[in-house]
Amino acid sequence: MNIIRRKKGNKVYSYLKCSFRKKDKVITKEVYLGKSIPKNLRKIKEKLKMESKEDKYKTLEKIKDNFQREWRKLPKSIQEKEKEEIAIVFTYNTNSIEGSTITLEETKEIIHHQIAPNRPLSDIKETEAHVKVFLEMLDKREEITTELLLRWHKDIFHETKPDLAGKFRKYLVRVGSYIAPDWQEVKTLISKLIVFINSSKLNPVELSAIAHYRFEMIHPFGDGNGRVGRLLMNLILGYNSYPILIIEHRKRRAYYKALQGGEDKFVNYFLRTYLRVRKKLTK
Repeated sequence: MNIIRRKKGNKVYSYLKCSFRKKDKVITKEVYLGKSIPKNLRKIKEKLKMESKEDKYKTLEKIKDNFQREWRKLPKSIQEKEKEEIAIVFTYNTNSIEGSTITLEETKEIIHHQIAPNRPLSDIKETEAHVKVFLEMLDKREEITTELLLRWHKDIFHETKPDLAGKFRKYLVRVGSYIAPDWQEVKTLISKLIVFINSSKLNPVELSAIAHYRFEMIHPFGDGNGRVGRLLMNLILGYNSYPILIIEHRKRRAYYKALQGGEDKFVNYFLRTYLRVRKKLTK
């Protein structure tokens, strides 16, 4: 979305141009702004954004409806087994993104048979703890609060990082070239994020993307931000009856690149990824 100017005679006129994909076509829209940029430009942009996303929103709703229809067909015992398999795959990928050495097969062995591989004990402990937290998250569907985020962090890291577990950081952190907000702002920023999440009327898939991005930018913990942030995005999806999204370890570069590109770029990446992963449910 950008502003273009056209000259007619001695006068210059401004237009807001927006291109978006609708089904298999790229649609371009232009809105006349006038000779000068109007004060309500932000509202005009938001209206154009909503129009560009209408088709995606309908597809996302279809994904939710089809997912719930298929899920309800499964016997309760099969649902429980399926949740455990999802927990294993999600845990493997989210931990691997953060440097865990444990493979997918080893994750299955740890959870299904309590067999510990020849890997660092911390990786094994965090695998066990993460699966437990994830399954509890799916079953309890608790309200999103500061206390919930702190509890997740404590439950995952209390054995491996007891000095950090369940506590917001009290020091400056840098992620690459990005410097996170001052630690004294963390609690307030997290509170504002939670208010935003719990009061938002956005489509839940878009909301989960925004929530994840903003959480990572706040970077409230000394370690484990990615794992808690990905739990948060999936709680939002699950709470609203959408299937979860697993960010795959092998595609982490695209994920990191999107995070580094700003909120709009990350949301676009997230929506594209979600629609691609859940393509079967759009039919």
